[in-house]
Amino acid sequence: MFEGRWRTTGSALLRVITVWAASTLTMLLLAGILPDFHLQSDDGDSLTRTALTAAWGAGAFGLLSALVWPVLVRALLLVPALVLGLLVFFLNGSLLLIALRLIPDGRGAADPQTAVVVAAVMSAVASATSTALAVGDDNAYRRRLSRLADRRRRRSGEDGRHGGPPGTVFLQLDGVGHRTLLDAVADGVVPHIAGWLGESPAPVPRARRPDRRPERPATHRLTPWHTDWSSQTGASQLGILHGSNHDVPAFRWYEKDTGRIMVSNRPASAAELQRRAIARTGDGGLLTLDGASRGNLFSGGADQLALVLSIAARRGRANRSRAGYFAYFSDPANAVRTVVSFAADVGREIGQSTRARLRGDRPRVGRGGLYPFIRAFATVVERDVVVTAVIGDMLAGRTAVYADLVAYDEVAHHSGPHSRDAFQVLARLDRSVGLIAKAAEHAPRPYRIVLLSDHGQSPGETFEAAYGLTLRDLVRAGCGLPVPRRVRRTKSGAEARDAARHAVLGALHRPDPEGAGEEEPARGSDPVVLASGNLALISFPDVPERMSREQIDRRHPALLRTLANHPGIGFLLVRSEEHGSVVLGPDGAEVPVAALTDDGPLAAMGPGAADAVRRTDGFPHVADIMVNSMYEPATGRVHAFEEQIGSHGGLGGEQSRPFLLSPLTLSEPVPEGGRLTGAEQVHGVLRRWLREGSGPQVPLGAAGATAAAEGPEVPVPVPGTGSHTRSTVARTAEDEPGPA
Repeated sequence: MFEGRWRTTGSALLRVITVWAASTLTMLLLAGILPDFHLQSDDGDSLTRTALTAAWGAGAFGLLSALVWPVLVRALLLVPALVLGLLVFFLNGSLLLIALRLIPDGRGAADPQTAVVVAAVMSAVASATSTALAVGDDNAYRRRLSRLADRRRRRSGEDGRHGGPPGTVFLQLDGVGHRTLLDAVADGVVPHIAGWLGESPAPVPRARRPDRRPERPATHRLTPWHTDWSSQTGASQLGILHGSNHDVPAFRWYEKDTGRIMVSNRPASAAELQRRAIARTGDGGLLTLDGASRGNLFSGGADQLALVLSIAARRGRANRSRAGYFAYFSDPANAVRTVVSFAADVGREIGQSTRARLRGDRPRVGRGGLYPFIRAFATVVERDVVVTAVIGDMLAGRTAVYADLVAYDEVAHHSGPHSRDAFQVLARLDRSVGLIAKAAEHAPRPYRIVLLSDHGQSPGETFEAAYGLTLRDLVRAGCGLPVPRRVRRTKSGAEARDAARHAVLGALHRPDPEGAGEEEPARGSDPVVLASGNLALISFPDVPERMSREQIDRRHPALLRTLANHPGIGFLLVRSEEHGSVVLGPDGAEVPVAALTDDGPLAAMGPGAADAVRRTDGFPHVADIMVNSMYEPATGRVHAFEEQIGSHGGLGGEQSRPFLLSPLTLSEPVPEGGRLTGAEQVHGVLRRWLREGSGPQVPLGAAGATAAAEGPEVPVPVPGTGSHTRSTVARTAEDEPGPA
């Protein structure tokens, strides 16, 4: 026992000395490069004396960072998240100036601007050195997590035993379809997930398939499920977290009774959708009992919230999702690490897009402008903040945690769902999953980790690229309206794009002008055309009720015929005065919804398509004309009506077939041979699993439901400030290649 303690102490001391030496060398190098940074007296010093001065300054800076930072960050809790992240650099520079003043004989000096640069570089070097040492010593990382868990248990008065009912962590890999996951497992892209599956089910044949036997038996089962017609995060996550996605026909839709355009990833729309779901079910959500919601569109009724869009519309202290950012930036090294990783991913995206352009890859969409920065926000900042929050939740012993990781979805939209770029991001997400699994070993209770996705993605060039005009232009031409010469492109609905914008605007206390503009009431009689991946909705705002086919034909005789016979469109849904609602297809195909089967116009869309269309047809806010793009089963291609070469939102291909990966200790999601269809059914499965581990969850009364819809008055910051955050976030970076 004593030998083990001495070995542990010696190893820790060696790491401290190594990091100190690296910081000392960095300080010496910077003193030789930067003209306004000195480590010598005015008369000059010997090399030995200068080295001792650097060692003193590096040691003082390290001690100040370790001792003073937790106090400073707690004092700055009310500072907006983004401002705090930027303020880290200036406060870090101030600590360096103090450290230089502590050097004997006043040999250290630097200008304030130079001190900021020196402190940032030294923090990055110290972090990189510590990361490199820990990567080669997993036992050191495990011991660090164990110490943090023990410290939490001592503060809470627990006995330290891993007992009691198990907690459950639901990790949503946004946009990863069932087939995509199988391909990634077969290609060795996701070793942690592959280890859970043991001998995974065989995917479609691929050229690169590793020939190796599983090292351990499977611990999880993989189950596909089928989305509703609206195969996108807003509909799926609302159904999964709140048990109802009724009246969510698409990602975007126009509501005639209010004259408002609803957009699933706008804060005001998300809050309203959550309110409606709670009112319909009378239940606060999946996470109402000791739950945490991280990086999601909706709260799920959780008390602990970070980066949750549905609470971002409220003003005041209680509405901001700064808690997750605070937990991450409470260590100055995290800010430096994030900036370095962020810059690296920006450069990675620029390089990848340049190579794709030089190769002449097709299909391809524009990846310039702000996109490299938006991608880096999803693949670096949001991922690390969410992973850190989840680890904090487990070490705090929370009963249920639901977190969304959007990195793959964002990259797949622009690079393609089966591209090398997207699979590289998926590999890094797999490392994050492995990190969370390791952290669970040190939690005060056992945890069951469930992976799931909200939808998949289907590849294909955009409708505009394939046919030279947007759907909006085609609709206007069919209505006999002038078509603008300059094409107006449809905005992408990627979650990361809006999460990044809301994070910045929230930090600056600014309203969201883009979101407000898109939700303004439509005016006039021109049709409103809204795209949601390969699903589009056409509404005529001057007609208060849902228009019938006969009304549309009288007003625009060529419109429905033009749309139904276009080669890029698979089918239409429209109400008929004579037959009720009908599905229209090419060559005059027409089937009443009441008699609709998975044959006819829906034959290519797969099993369950008829039921999905029938359900959507009953929504109060279904559009006058619902348009689903073509789908080619042989290639899996669809045509997105927005700028995406990997899309989701309608029927057709992989987008409608996400997955559920659950531990074998949980009951089967559906009986053998059964079919799991719709996000509401997935909610029922997840709720059953929570009951299996923690007892029944009690539905809220009217007052409780209202409170859950509004969220807590004061969100509690994510557990993991101070040393805890430094350790767990450092490990997040350790799992990343390169400077991350």
